[in-house]
Amino acid sequence: EVKHGRVCQLAFLGQIVTRNGVHLSGDIDYSGHSFESYPNGLAAVFGDNAIPQAGALQIFAFVGFLELFVMKDSANGAEPGDFPGDF
Repeated sequence: EVKHGRVCQLAFLGQIVTRNGVHLSGDIDYSGHSFESYPNGLAAVFGDNAIPQAGALQIFAFVGFLELFVMKDSANGAEPGDFPGDF
């Protein structure tokens, strides 16, 4: 649950930063769409200028990969509730 709490904190921070107009510079794809050309919040998923379906599926697949293979809940032999290497 500590992992999911940290992910939620990063998602909240990302919302605050992008809603204040701070976006990555450059283009998000080869056709010239910039990061600033997409809206914030749910409009980026369901709005008129939404992220294309293929892009949303890539994001979903990448997060699934991280969840299954990188950010495992295994504690390397530690007892439940003990988080080795945690601050």
